[in-house]
Amino acid sequence: MATIDGLPPLREVLRTHDLVAKKSLGQNFLLDLNLTAKIARSAGDLSGADVLEIGPGPGGLTRGLLAEGARKVLAIEKDSRCLPALAEIAAAYPGRLEVINGDALEVDPLAHLTPPIKVAANLPYNVGTELLVRWLTPKDWPPFWDSLTLMFQREVAERIVAQPGSKHYGRLAILAQWRAEAKIVMSLPPEAFTPAPKVHSAVVHLRALPEPRYPAKAATLSRIVAAGFNQRRKMLRASLKGVAPDIEAKLDAAGIAPTERAERVTLEQFCRLARIVDGQE
Repeated sequence: MATIDGLPPLREVLRTHDLVAKKSLGQNFLLDLNLTAKIARSAGDLSGADVLEIGPGPGGLTRGLLAEGARKVLAIEKDSRCLPALAEIAAAYPGRLEVINGDALEVDPLAHLTPPIKVAANLPYNVGTELLVRWLTPKDWPPFWDSLTLMFQREVAERIVAQPGSKHYGRLAILAQWRAEAKIVMSLPPEAFTPAPKVHSAVVHLRALPEPRYPAKAATLSRIVAAGFNQRRKMLRASLKGVAPDIEAKLDAAGIAPTERAERVTLEQFCRLARIVDGQE
């Protein structure tokens, strides 16, 4: 697909604006408009939603989101070299694309978008996980977003959807699955990108649940999970000894063997342990 909107193909856009991906910004441009449209569609029905996009680069996914009917797209781009290309997209979709030249970690989406809000992004590799953790751990729940459709390195995607007992299961899986439904919806080979990264990529779709899957205080759960997985080869009676007094008795009460390791403990068990530590059971 050379074009979806009357705008030039993306390779031509790169040549026109002399855009070369910067490794320092974690940039890998996805230039196939068939793929960017497919990612946009995997975010679900966009016609009644505003969309937050991080790191749009030359605007391949931006164009897909707009062509698929997003009510408005807020694109936050740190690299000022990409702004002229994004301005051309904004002109083709009057009033529907707002571009901010800045750091996504410092922008409040609610100051620019109206719910319902979906997040869709080919995240820069160097900030992707940090952004995801922020979106999964807001002060209040439900969060500002209804869903997240995000591209990561394949290994990170597998950590998000991992189940107990697998080598990828850890803190990220707990954070994601406690308050969201998470699934991998697409896989992409390195050659889909310019320049080609050394790893495969995958798109993960997360849908926010109205409330957490199991009751627990977020701060307590986070503390327990961090301690357990920071020393994942240790038995929990050792890795969690600094979390609460008499941790072995609390583990027993939660139905977890004190000799168990964090990677074999289910989300439900972690949440029960958090409630016991807080004296709620």
